Amino acid sequence: MFIVVEGQDATGKDVQAAKLADYFRAQGKNVVHYAESGTGSKNEFIQNVAKLNYSKKNDIDKRTRTLMYLVNRYEQFKKYAEPALKNNDIVIITRYWYSTYVYEGYGLGVSRSLIRRLHKIIMPEQYFHPDKIIIFTLSNEERQKRILAEGKRTQEFFKSQESIFAQKINDSYLKVAKEFNIPTLDTSNTPDKVFENLKKIWDI
Repeated sequence: MFIVVEGQDATGKDVQAAKLADYFRAQGKNVVHYAESGTGSKNEFIQNVAKLNYSKKNDIDKRTRTLMYLVNRYEQFKKYAEPALKNNDIVIITRYWYSTYVYEGYGLGVSRSLIRRLHKIIMPEQYFHPDKIIIFTLSNEERQKRILAEGKRTQEFFKSQESIFAQKINDSYLKVAKEFNIPTLDTSNTPDKVFENLKKIWDI
């Protein structure tokens, strides 16, 4: 089973993905779980690309950033997801190509048709057919509170942007949910309640 948890920064993607992994492992299933951002990867190459992508102090062109996210997306899918899916294991990833479509596309103005074409050319066909997918949503006010509570992580490139940019990203995720017919889930509740709601949406 291939599962995707998508949404803006600080909506609780990592928390819920970890809960999902624990939930399936408790059933005796093998689970592979990673974040497409690469920030938590133990692979040196993936981690180094992620550091460049997320550093606040850089002058990376928006198209270059699009390509670098695609590099980590491809590397991790080939290294971790593809072998696990062939073995009939469960794969859970946080973020998806929609993140690039939203942040670099709607947010920074990179051609969205270009982003779609690049991903179709590079990513394996299996990548585009997750069994379960969700987009987490959260009000900009609550999201900002969570980011401030995280402290030093506000130094990340996108988290350091002005509030008006964050609202633009919020609105863009809703557009993507409608465009690609993806269910959404408001994550303003407690992590346990959000998890229960998520299981109901997916009927798991």
